[in-house]
Amino acid sequence: MDKREVFVIGLMSGTSLDGIDLVYVKFKKDDVAFFEIIHAETVAYAAEWKQMLQNAIHFSSEELLALDTTYGKHLGDVTANFIANYKIEAIDFIASHGHTILHQPEKGITLQVGSGKEIAKITNQKVVCDFRTQDVALGGQGAPLVPIGDELLFSEHDFCLNLGGFSNVSFHKDGVRVAFDICPVNIVLNFYANKMGLAYDASGKIASEGKINEQLLETLNALEFYKIAPPKSLGLEWVQAAVFPLIDKLEADVSVILRTFVEHIAIQIATVVKDSNAVLITGGGVFNSFLMERIKETATIKVVASSDALINYKEALIFAFLGVLKINNQVNCLKSVTGASENHSSGVIFLP
Repeated sequence: MDKREVFVIGLMSGTSLDGIDLVYVKFKKDDVAFFEIIHAETVAYAAEWKQMLQNAIHFSSEELLALDTTYGKHLGDVTANFIANYKIEAIDFIASHGHTILHQPEKGITLQVGSGKEIAKITNQKVVCDFRTQDVALGGQGAPLVPIGDELLFSEHDFCLNLGGFSNVSFHKDGVRVAFDICPVNIVLNFYANKMGLAYDASGKIASEGKINEQLLETLNALEFYKIAPPKSLGLEWVQAAVFPLIDKLEADVSVILRTFVEHIAIQIATVVKDSNAVLITGGGVFNSFLMERIKETATIKVVASSDALINYKEALIFAFLGVLKINNQVNCLKSVTGASENHSSGVIFLP
């Protein structure tokens, strides 16, 4: 193995529960901005896993401990299959985000399940995981964590915008990297598409055929979260408490809900990302062509062309990169982003 190269498997499971994203990436030790995605795959969740992860927010402490172990074993099995299927031999370590169950940084709480110990045992590889806990302990939001990758891997773009379960943004301002969650995206759009028996609204077709409920749109845009200055982050708990009840009170027609929420997303993104010719947009929401049209038109931006691999796997790639920084004891959490008391190198290392 060339000692100037580092080979990492990155694992990511987002709040929209599309599945487990896996990437096999090559980095170069002497070129911090170099990366090459060699293999990438998304393993969809079986219905029982999806249901369990959705309901885990209501689990007891004992049930969460058990879930951490069983989900860690699942991640280990999925990763072992990925290694075998692609006949991967050179691996320096695995970097796993886990799956976020609880995220209440204002209370000092964040929980990503997926035991690194179990992943290490099953794959017989070194594992870096639990990237958020230390930041919350240092008074930070524990999110978003991707901006250090934006800063070092994608610095040529004015804005790096992700459209996943939530939309989050990262950009350079006054000499520092600033990043925060903007609003919910697929966590809401998919929830209402599910009510029609669909996994998601393909290309935003249903939304494009609906009408805007102006009262609902106005009420969504008036939510208190949007008035808070960054650093700030969102979790499933907030959506369940503040968004779903509001929507269900004001509208029942799914096409109207989807159309209105797409407009809400576009408006909220336009308050942050605007008038730029160099916006990198990644995440599953990119494939919602109607949503993309509304964002580009509302924010008057031009989107930088990128590969499907980068659109689909940027977060898994960057968690692999966060692992590289952690292994080298380099900063991977920026206080300008999360609000922590200091820049730091976050993550926990497990040996097989």
